[in-house]
Amino acid sequence: MNTILTWYGHATLGLETGGYKLLIDPFFSGNPAASLAASQASPDFILVSHGHDDHVGDAIPIAKRCGATVICNFEIANWLEKQGIQAHAQHIGGGHQHPFGYLKLTQAMHGSALPDGSYGGNPAGFLLTTNTGKKIYMACDTGLFGDMHLIGEEGIDLAVLPIGDNFTMGPADALRAVKLLQPRHVIPVHYNTWGLIAQDPVAWATRVEAETPTKAHVLKPGGAFTIS
Repeated sequence: MNTILTWYGHATLGLETGGYKLLIDPFFSGNPAASLAASQASPDFILVSHGHDDHVGDAIPIAKRCGATVICNFEIANWLEKQGIQAHAQHIGGGHQHPFGYLKLTQAMHGSALPDGSYGGNPAGFLLTTNTGKKIYMACDTGLFGDMHLIGEEGIDLAVLPIGDNFTMGPADALRAVKLLQPRHVIPVHYNTWGLIAQDPVAWATRVEAETPTKAHVLKPGGAFTIS
């Protein structure tokens, strides 16, 4: 069974695998790059990488409407549960077998304050092993770090990396990340939402394919990639 990843703009992703629908960092309302309205999303699970409002985004109203479980760090899970949301808490380095696959939280070099100023714990990335054995690494908001090499030792089928610079890795560091991770495929995200993070993803993808064996796929918001 194929796994399908959709980029909805900015850092918001959809993932369909094994009959389950996942939504990652659901930022639709107020997102000028969004290709979907929050009211159109219908996930079974929501993954939140950190507390910033462009990543927590519409998680609360979507989870309430759909009855979705939110998977995130312990501090964000507590914050969500106080608002009536069903949450599953994990922490960096910890994995859990969910119905859709084995999900491990990885480190991310970033911040995590919640929209109301509450402490949001440590930011994270996600390493998912699907029930068919495909490995997907969603770095989420992060700078470059050397332990990406260790993540790459897992044998990554698809990496999703930010390239916007200023708040996350820029194109040069994201290229270095590809060299550390050595994924089969890579998709750039977290760029061109605003002028401050404007980048040329095609130029980046060209460099990736010239300097590494990895295949780079530039999606438009709403575009999808199938991992077969």
